[in-house]
Amino acid sequence: MLEFPRWKYVLILIVVLASALYALPNLYPQDPSVQITANRGFAIDAALRGRVDTALKAAGVQPKAVEAEAASMLVRLPGLDAQTKANDALRTALGEDYLVALNLASTVPDWLGNVGARPMVQGLDLQGGVHFVLQVDQKAALDKRIDGYLEDTRVTLRDKSVRYTAVERRPDNSIVVTLAEGQDTAAAQKVLAATLSARGSANALPGTGLSYQTSGNQIIIGLPQAELDQIAGEAIEQNLTTLRNRVNEIGVSEPIIQRQGNDRVVVQLPGVQDTAEAKRLIGATATLEFRAVVEGNAADAVASGRIPPEAKVFQLRDNAGPVLLNKRVLASGDEMVNARVGVDNNGLPAVDVTLNNIAGQRMFDYTSANVGKLMSVVYIERVPTVTMVDGKEVRSVRVREEALSPTRIAGVFGKNFQTTGLEKTEAENLAKLLRAGSLAAPMDFIEERVVGPSLGAENVARGTKAVVYSFVFALAFFLVYYRMFGLITCVALLLNLVMVVAVMSLFGATMTLPGFAGLALTIGMSVDANVLINERIREELRAGVPPLTSIATGYEKASGTIFDSNMTALLAGVALYAFGTGPLKGFAITMVIGILTSVFTAVTVSRGLATLIYGRRRKLKSLAI
Repeated sequence: MLEFPRWKYVLILIVVLASALYALPNLYPQDPSVQITANRGFAIDAALRGRVDTALKAAGVQPKAVEAEAASMLVRLPGLDAQTKANDALRTALGEDYLVALNLASTVPDWLGNVGARPMVQGLDLQGGVHFVLQVDQKAALDKRIDGYLEDTRVTLRDKSVRYTAVERRPDNSIVVTLAEGQDTAAAQKVLAATLSARGSANALPGTGLSYQTSGNQIIIGLPQAELDQIAGEAIEQNLTTLRNRVNEIGVSEPIIQRQGNDRVVVQLPGVQDTAEAKRLIGATATLEFRAVVEGNAADAVASGRIPPEAKVFQLRDNAGPVLLNKRVLASGDEMVNARVGVDNNGLPAVDVTLNNIAGQRMFDYTSANVGKLMSVVYIERVPTVTMVDGKEVRSVRVREEALSPTRIAGVFGKNFQTTGLEKTEAENLAKLLRAGSLAAPMDFIEERVVGPSLGAENVARGTKAVVYSFVFALAFFLVYYRMFGLITCVALLLNLVMVVAVMSLFGATMTLPGFAGLALTIGMSVDANVLINERIREELRAGVPPLTSIATGYEKASGTIFDSNMTALLAGVALYAFGTGPLKGFAITMVIGILTSVFTAVTVSRGLATLIYGRRRKLKSLAI
């Protein structure tokens, strides 16, 4: 007796409709676009639209559409050549006022997006994507470490009541401490050695460390070459880790972030929808520094040149004038454990900050002794800019340091506190950067381009052709060899392909060129499962078993073999995904999804179709198999 539960038909219908719905967005191509994002102080308005239209007209580019939002403007273009021309023209016309970046804009209807349907993410080898090359400023990392040694030397000497006249850095990166007359040089050296050695790198190499020499009333602190090399190497490694964290904040699938040479990092982001945000978040080195306010009139000090030795001049935000802040940094972005966007008591944007234990204790000690005094937050951002000179791109870096309005310390706090005075977008970006970690050294963009869009299109065409040919070949073979059951098998194969695409689209899996190979392999494995079923049915018929009983027995006996063989392949796919990288993962994820869907279509869908066709024919004498 050939039977199939009705609830399974309902399940198959739901799977078919859901698969069709979530695979549908892949039929909508993306528009090559240019995205314009305003830098601080500039707006997305009608005046910008006029400048954009004028620049595009002068370049001979006719856009498909220009869409303005609150924080950005998107120029949709008819092709990649027009995208390149528009990008060059808009960068020249808008200069440093706006960030111009390449983009691929979705054309999926809103109603599909409202139900969570989105196109399958394509890897860099298929869709192309954004390629960045960044240069790490290793000298800045070295300067930062030595400046830390300088400040710790001054603080240690003051805390231990050791009088000195100067703490200076020499061109050979050594530090010279000149003590006041009557001070014990040996005792001062011992104090400095204990403090600075504890401050050094947590993973210092054996044999590295600071060297100390005395000459009269001077102590010379030297950094050996091994220490200098380690600082440069650590800067690259920390930046790689930070970049990976920042890319995770963006949510890019299968990015490539790797070291190139001694001082460069390559970042490739496939399938990026917002390259302007990616560039801003990856390249920015925004951070916070908390400093005490030095008493005195800052304007008079600047005018007379009499700046206190412990003070440094900063400009207040919005050109509100200068302010004197202590050279000692109470806490910085390097020492922050977590940061999230919040609101202050007035409902304005703020960043809630959590410091590590050392910085939290330092902040607690300072606020305990200085309640009622002023403290300020310094917002530091290194902004990469591109200008066109004689038709060529000239890249430069502008460092923006702004002190937020000083606030009075109302009470004692330590690890957890809040900083205010930021705009909403600025607070969101800063929280992301602080969560991702601070860069050990600034990085500058030296190359930015879209990777292989034409080659990617060719790969897609060839991969699609390979999958189509494999499917058509299987279709022809099954129709000729298995007749009606061949048609059932082909319907199951088609649904299998749709299900793979739908599942990968729904969960944001990335389709790569090796993924196409996995897709073709999936078709082959699905064919294998259906061959087992069809041949088992034919064996039962040859043994004289009635047709309906042959169908039921064929599916029941073949199902166990199908499960066993596919589960073995599934374990291999999981191992490839767990231990492989790059192309292997792309192949593995497609294979794993394909195995699961092929088992379902071969065992459940094809049996449901066979039952639907033959189940009610009680006097069936033969099968078209």
